[in-house]
This record gives sequence, C-alpha cells and structure tokens, in this order.
Amino acid sequence: MSASDTDLVVILGAGAAGLFCAMTAGGLGRRVVVLDHNSQAGKKILISGGGRANFTNLTVAPTHFHSGNPHFCTSALKRYPSSEFIALVERHGIPWHEREHGQLFCDRSAKDLVAMLVDDCTTAGVELRLGTRIDGVTRSDDGFVIATATGPLVARDLVLATGGLSIPTLGASDLGYRLAQQFGLTVTATAPALVPFTLHPDDLAMTGPLSGIAVPAEVSCNGRSFRENLLFTHGGLSGPCILQISTWWSPGDTVQIDLLPDQDLAELLRSAKRTGAKQNLPNLLATLLPRRLVTAWVERHHLPDSVHHLTEADLTNIAAVFHRWPLRPAGTEGYRKAEVTRGGISTDELSSKTMGAKNVPGLYAIGEVVDVTGWLGGYNFQWAWASGHAAGTALGS
Repeated sequence: MSASDTDLVVILGAGAAGLFCAMTAGGLGRRVVVLDHNSQAGKKILISGGGRANFTNLTVAPTHFHSGNPHFCTSALKRYPSSEFIALVERHGIPWHEREHGQLFCDRSAKDLVAMLVDDCTTAGVELRLGTRIDGVTRSDDGFVIATATGPLVARDLVLATGGLSIPTLGASDLGYRLAQQFGLTVTATAPALVPFTLHPDDLAMTGPLSGIAVPAEVSCNGRSFRENLLFTHGGLSGPCILQISTWWSPGDTVQIDLLPDQDLAELLRSAKRTGAKQNLPNLLATLLPRRLVTAWVERHHLPDSVHHLTEADLTNIAAVFHRWPLRPAGTEGYRKAEVTRGGISTDELSSKTMGAKNVPGLYAIGEVVDVTGWLGGYNFQWAWASGHAAGTALGS
C-alpha cells in the first residue's frame, strides 16, 4: 500500500469504534490503514466488564445517552441496532450471556471480541499499524497528511477514533480533541464520567468506616435518577448508581440519595409506634439496612433510641434522614478511574448519518471522542459499533 495512495482511509485509533469502522469500510472496498500508538489493539475492550466485555445491551435508545444534542445518536443507533452486533458475535461462535438490565457479556473473555474485530479487519484487507506514534496531521490537495514515526501517509479520508481521556494507563490522550480543534471543530468541555465520587473530610469521617457495604439506593441529580446498588468505599462512594449519576453531576452540585427506595420509613415507624411496644429504633432500622450503617446514621443525626415517644414531626424527620440524604461530593476519582469521558467533539459539527465533519470534507469522528456518552451497561460499546458502522458505510459508498 503506497504512502501516497489518495484513495486511502486512515483511522486514528484501534479501539472498538476504530476497528469496527475499519472492517466496515474495508469490507465495502476501501483501502484502510488503522494507526495506534498502543502495541495491542482493543486494549480498553480487554479490561472492560471485568475482562468479559459488556459489549452491548438488549435495549438501546437515545435516552440511554448524555449529549449536548440528545437526538444526535438516534440515526446511527437505528441503522445499526444491538441485534445486529449480537448476530455478528453469534456468527463468530462467541458464547455470551445476559445479566441484569439487559447487559450482555462474553462467556469466556473479552479477548474473543478483540480477536473477532481484528480477524474481520484482516479479512477486509485492513492494515493495522500498532505501536505507531502519530506526530501530527496537516491538510493537502489530496486530503490529509499524517506524520508518523515511520514516515508520512496521505489519505483522502481521516477518521478520529482516538477515544477520550479515561484510563490514561491504557494510553488515553487528547489527540482527537486537538486535531478536531486544529481543523476548526468545536470541542465541548470534557469531564470524567461513570466514575466514583470522593467526599469531603466531614462526610468521609462518617462513610469511610462503612467501606465495603453495598445497599440498594436511588440517587438523583440534575433531573436524572438511577436506582441500583450504592457502594461505600474508603475514599467516598461508588457502585452502579453512583457511576451512572456521575455523568450528570458537575462540581458543586448536590446529589440526593434515598437509602430505602422501596420503603416508606415514616409509615413503617408510625405502624411500629401504633403497636404500643417500646421498640428500639436502631434495632428496627437494622432490619432494613446494615447495622454499621444504621449506627453511623443514628450517631451522625442524634436519633433517639425509642420509637414509642416519637412525635409525627420526629417520624417525618427520621424518614428524611434516610430517604433524602443530600450530599455534595468533593469531586470524582478522575480519569484514572472513569470508564468514559463526558463531552468531546460537538455533535453540531458532525452529520448524524455519516459522522463526517460538516465543514471539513473527508474528516470523520466516531466513538468516545464525540460528545455522546452512554449509561453504564454496554451502551458506550453500542455507540462505538453504531457510529463506526455509520462512518464506515459512508466511506464505502
């Protein structure tokens, strides 16, 4: 393949979106080179889902994504639904299983998924150049000149599939954002998403000793709520509901937490009082929540021991302590623990059908580098497949 082949498609990034775009465009007859500074393709895929890759979800809708334009992802998701990727996985004989909330995982290992993508790229004639440093990109009359440590490539089309800033130990960088801005595209503010919260010292003094305790909870912030498990950690809070709400949280925001989302605590206490028995409040609460958590809340809020003498106002206040815990996180654990990056290349700059830049012919952006962030549960992978398919199809047409 000639370095001056101006029919060439160069894809920057050998992650989920980049590989899927490459195999799609290559399968439609385009000559494709994928460049990545990592020595291994799909490094983030390999560690996802505990090493088994939560590769999609049975139910995928635009409402499962955060974006400056919540409708932008609709076109790509409709044209490449999760059922199509499931069929691909099955054609390759990769066994999978469903977990709660429609999440799909490989039975054996995420290595099966990476091998599938690489094999399909090879079948489509795609050239993977791994361990290749990208020194810069410029425009030319023929398209784009990509400077690499092994020499320049001239490509008619360039795809930014560089991912976000999450998990820098896997080689994450801001290359895609910098190139987008270089070519005049707007990049919205980025932040860690699907990430644990850290807490202020006063809150941590109460929650830190509870490290390891997990409870069902409903967490709300900025009009969005999630009901899943909450996990207390040494540094703050984690668990699925915390990771989910972190995408909607910004510094200074207050998060409201319901530790008993399936109970009406005021009514339960009212009923206990009506029995006339002198019930112990901590013991009653310990039938609903772990005792260590109950003890911490009773001490923090100076709750009484007996239910018998509680007034109606007391019942309401005690219920609020557990149903409406207002918490202002100190921050998050940052990109090193974030599963994805919120924000990125503005969707206003891109065609929702092709993922091509409206004002820069031949430039495309797909996957996490774009301002589309999925919920926890396989949605970010489905966005990678769908956006990669959209761009790959457009490149091959």
